[in-house]
Amino acid sequence: MWVEVAVAVAFVAVYIGMGLGRWPGLAIDRTGVGMVGAVFVFAIGAIDGPGTLRAVNFSVLATLFALMVVSAQVEAAGFFDWCGRRLAAARVAPPVLLALTVAVTAGLAAALTNDVVVWALVPVVIAGVRARGLDPRPFVIAIACAANAGSAATLIGNPQNLLIGHVGGLTFWRFLAACAVPAIGAAAVVAAVTVLVWRGRWYAEAGDPPGDKALDRPRALKAVVAGVALIGAFSLPGDHAPWALAVAAALLINRRLGTPRMLGMVDWHLLLLFTCLFVVTGALVDSGLLDRLLPGIAAGVETAPVSLLLSLAGSNAIGNVPLVTAVLGLAPGLSEAALMRLAVFSTLAGNLLVVGSMANIIAVERARDVGVSVGFLDYARVGVPVTVLSLAGAYLWLA
Repeated sequence: MWVEVAVAVAFVAVYIGMGLGRWPGLAIDRTGVGMVGAVFVFAIGAIDGPGTLRAVNFSVLATLFALMVVSAQVEAAGFFDWCGRRLAAARVAPPVLLALTVAVTAGLAAALTNDVVVWALVPVVIAGVRARGLDPRPFVIAIACAANAGSAATLIGNPQNLLIGHVGGLTFWRFLAACAVPAIGAAAVVAAVTVLVWRGRWYAEAGDPPGDKALDRPRALKAVVAGVALIGAFSLPGDHAPWALAVAAALLINRRLGTPRMLGMVDWHLLLLFTCLFVVTGALVDSGLLDRLLPGIAAGVETAPVSLLLSLAGSNAIGNVPLVTAVLGLAPGLSEAALMRLAVFSTLAGNLLVVGSMANIIAVERARDVGVSVGFLDYARVGVPVTVLSLAGAYLWLA
């Protein structure tokens, strides 16, 4: 009995750490919290070696790794820098420039992972708009929100969609057909709300012009081919991991771009976090404590109102990736419709507050690195109405 109680306490402690970003008083981040929890449940015998292997979804980890390698190829080609400079140099009014930034960010996030797009675009867009004497804060917020909105459209847009697609056996085009409309609507809402909130406050002290980094066209072409191959693989039924790994392996065969640089761009912390959350959730399921609750949890998430409220609360309490990992572990066998609702709702709900998604946190931290401070209230003035309006539209479309 004490093992079951210990597992439950560990599960709660880990997800509290996910929500706070750390355990109070300790210099440990979300990945460290997840790792401590996974080691703990394994050490007390709540889950053994074979059980750990069953709990960890290696296909999802392999596919996510492959997507990161493709994103690394895009970054190494200088495409993000080129794209950001072209955006900032567009001779249009600030509201139009912001709308263009939202459209480009959302499109890139749908084709790549949202976190990578935010990480790469924020610094170069900040440099470009500063050179024009514009306040970079609305652009930073718009990039974060647009990346989340755009990523909701495809299976490869963010980690939680990837996990949902694998569990449900969803294909790329079927998912796109169901989720593209609310994603596009959410991106339009991001542009409209941000322009409305920041009207009359666009200008600031001008800064230095951004540096000029040439686009490596051969590398960019190779990345495009790899992206098309991935979409083709995700269009087929069955396990996508072998095809995704084959694409990643092909990119690593390179005469100019070294393997250490490519693998250095992979977010190993996120892969480890996923692994640890799989183990902790698997231990809780194996404990038997949830046998009576599973039917109720599954039935609740199957309904659109519960899925919406759970996504809104959970994404901003513990983050959308940990939320989806927990829901899929605790309520297996969800219908295709419920899975698609969970994907869209959990992604769009992440726009509410800075802590709602990793993309938001990355945007704020990258901005801080170049001297731009985006406050909690600055973000919330845009994020709250964006989330309410985009979730309302998504609910009407998907319910």
